[in-house]
Amino acid sequence: MMMWRDPGEPADSYYEVRPECTDVPKSKFRIRAGKTLSVRKWQAAFSPEGQLDIGKTLNRIHRGGIHPSIRGEVWEFLLGCYDPDSTFEEREQIREKRRLQYAQWKEDCRQMFPLIGSGKFITAPVITEDGEPIQDPLVLLETNMGDGEAVSADSAANAAGGSDTNTSSSSLQRITDKKEIQWKLTLHQIGLDVVRTDRTLVFYEKQENLSKLWDILAVYAWLDEDVGYCQGMSDLCSPMIILLDNEADSFWCFERLMRRLRGNFRCNGSTVGVESQLTNLAAITQATDPKLHQRLEELGGGDYLFAFRMLMVLFRREFSFCDSLYLWEMMWALEYDPDLFAMYEEPDPACEKAECSKGKAKSVRKCGKYERENMKSGGNLDAPLPISVFLVASVLKDKSSKLLTEARGLDDVIKILNDTNGNLDAKKACTEALKLHKKYLKVLSFPEYLLAMFVSYIKT
Repeated sequence: MMMWRDPGEPADSYYEVRPECTDVPKSKFRIRAGKTLSVRKWQAAFSPEGQLDIGKTLNRIHRGGIHPSIRGEVWEFLLGCYDPDSTFEEREQIREKRRLQYAQWKEDCRQMFPLIGSGKFITAPVITEDGEPIQDPLVLLETNMGDGEAVSADSAANAAGGSDTNTSSSSLQRITDKKEIQWKLTLHQIGLDVVRTDRTLVFYEKQENLSKLWDILAVYAWLDEDVGYCQGMSDLCSPMIILLDNEADSFWCFERLMRRLRGNFRCNGSTVGVESQLTNLAAITQATDPKLHQRLEELGGGDYLFAFRMLMVLFRREFSFCDSLYLWEMMWALEYDPDLFAMYEEPDPACEKAECSKGKAKSVRKCGKYERENMKSGGNLDAPLPISVFLVASVLKDKSSKLLTEARGLDDVIKILNDTNGNLDAKKACTEALKLHKKYLKVLSFPEYLLAMFVSYIKT
């Protein structure tokens, strides 16, 4: 007798696509009763005082993701915005404090550039590298002011100079503060990226949502002096704007996500931080699929730069919008560390996870499955690798046969991987990533004389 299986409810309707965008891939994520974390199950996970049973919640997310209607508030816990052991009252106090803090930071930015918080944003440069406000009308005409409104030369130039937009342009002063100059040089790049981000979604047809994304990224760029703004950050921030109504709450979710990922964007001379993860990806592939690694080296892809985008924007291009959210929440549930909130509340925002969490006892039940495996490994890794590296390795493993038989050059490698866009299964990718993670930890724990035997075994 064949068992009836619930096909689940499609989740695409929660993220409406513009009707003219007909080539957008459909989501594979389905809302399944009894598997997906529902509103009822989420509310039942809290004690009367507000403490969250995070262990049970993580298991539910791993089984079937999160219902779109509660995704934003669940993400606040997964990203370490709140301690699951906190009460409703404690979280409300933290929330209000953070909203006030964001409002103050935004006002500080508005004082320097009055278009911040105005519902408008820019897509053209407004300042030179020497700190001189740009008053060229041809440049200013490219400025996106929304609703067809174009900024005048005087008002945009005044904004660049940090003065009130009613001030005469003759009173403009050259800016000498290097931090402010660098920040204003990035504002138009943020605007250019904002108008390209998730442009297939109806949500971003509204000017207010575009400007909200620009405001958050502009404020973050001012605060993070070390990294500032880099391309790709808009792809990471966009879902926060969509899932959380309050702009300040969206900012804090994005800020917490950047705590994990800012190292990827940090530049050191001619190198970018993500390159260290590409090196780790090469080591993982060499250990778990030596033939593929050798072939990639022969094709000139031994530096694994073809995987750069996957790691920088967490597979936003390889999955549909809805599926990328599903992938993210499963990743964060698997990686979840109960010390997240405490370590992020440290005064130093540059405190890296591996350093901040040393010597702290953790409740295994409150950890994600991936984090538990890292704990079991007994410190075989100096700094535990993010699961995203193993997700890329799982994609390569899935395409290994094609890469070995069809790729004749690096362009072929890129084409084969690009063919996966919108066609990957998030749940399957996470499952394969966990398997590769276990294999890799075994490799690290093997004595040298057994390592060759193990490599020979996993080739088969």
